[in-house]
Amino acid sequence: MRLGTGIGWRPEIADAVESLPGVDWVEVVAENICVGHLPESLVRLRERGVTVVPHGVSTGLGGADRPDPGRLAGLAARAALLGSPLVTEHIAFVRAGGELTASPGLEAGHLLPVPRTWDALDVLCENVRIAQDSLPVPLALENIAALVSWPDEEMTEGQFLAELVERTGVRLLIDVANLHTNHVNRGEDPSAALDELPVEAIAYVHVAGGVEKDGVWHDTHAHPVTAPVLEVLAALRSRVDPPGVLLERDDDFPPAAVLADELAAIRATLTGAPAGAGPVRSPRRPRPARPAAQPAGGRGRTAVAQAALLSSLVAGTPAPDGFDHRRLRVQSRALAAKRAEVVAKVAPELPGILGDGYRTAFLAYAGSRPMSGGYRRDALDFAEHLLISGLPADDGARRRLTHWWQDRAAARPPRRGTRLLRAARTALAGR
Repeated sequence: MRLGTGIGWRPEIADAVESLPGVDWVEVVAENICVGHLPESLVRLRERGVTVVPHGVSTGLGGADRPDPGRLAGLAARAALLGSPLVTEHIAFVRAGGELTASPGLEAGHLLPVPRTWDALDVLCENVRIAQDSLPVPLALENIAALVSWPDEEMTEGQFLAELVERTGVRLLIDVANLHTNHVNRGEDPSAALDELPVEAIAYVHVAGGVEKDGVWHDTHAHPVTAPVLEVLAALRSRVDPPGVLLERDDDFPPAAVLADELAAIRATLTGAPAGAGPVRSPRRPRPARPAAQPAGGRGRTAVAQAALLSSLVAGTPAPDGFDHRRLRVQSRALAAKRAEVVAKVAPELPGILGDGYRTAFLAYAGSRPMSGGYRRDALDFAEHLLISGLPADDGARRRLTHWWQDRAAARPPRRGTRLLRAARTALAGR
């Protein structure tokens, strides 16, 4: 179906989105929508005939574990609530460890790249089929941006996506900003990826802004869309007329007029680029040859590899062989910084109580405490950690933090011995 030009709906810009001219559809983060309570802004948009597409961020279809039925049921319920024509997610893993590796489960709090190997592809395809069987509408998957590259990969991104589509029939959500990010960070040619993609499988396209720091491109969704990203969009348009294109903005929201200008630039890029031949498969390189025989246990091997990488990023364990140690440090710092920012959003009282010392205190906590239960649990654990440590030093701030914690968790913070016993039980449960 034709979607047209859209924008990511966020509560902070709900009024602006409703007022923008020429918005045909919007995309919402699925996990931010309560099934029993649809925001009034989305109700009004739907009444106007604006299509709403739920975009999942936590299913982790690229992870070694099979998809959680509860998460899939949540995506299905949101698609039904919104009357959506499709649901989207990412080709990524977001957690690792647990039963498959006999180790504690870890949460990344971020989308991490899957290795482009036959093992990882087998796992992803099985997970995608499980998801497709659980959803009432078609599924489309998004390519992600990455700071790190897996060693010994067996396929390019385009080949990996083409094989995925060939084996599952899944649709694609192509993020041209992520193609640019991978060009800067990993030296991957966006044109080569576009040449290898099955462009007829594209459901829609993402366009977003970012910023380059010290030779690394950060896909922030908080900066203006740059000319190189629009150039990748034009290159894609020269190959196919995408059914939909959407502007993403997740932070540092500009005035409505600026968003309107960015949407206008996207439309101008689409109309100014050489027209593609329609939804016809682009010529691609020969399919990669799969080894004649591989040992069984690809899910287990993928689990071990992903757990080792995530543990290095969030728990300070040694870097797995073959990875760029400098890039891993950059990614690790980025994960910790994002974690601090998201906790500040889900629990804004914490930076209010701690003031300028919030970020320093949180990063010190995060360095020794990997996230294992989502951001809201992380906020409680952070407050608990401070209180057990006798912090903050100011008596008034400590009383406010204690009251905040008590309102959400229990009558009083556990003692250090209780925390140690809880940690030991968690570790034993993962064995």
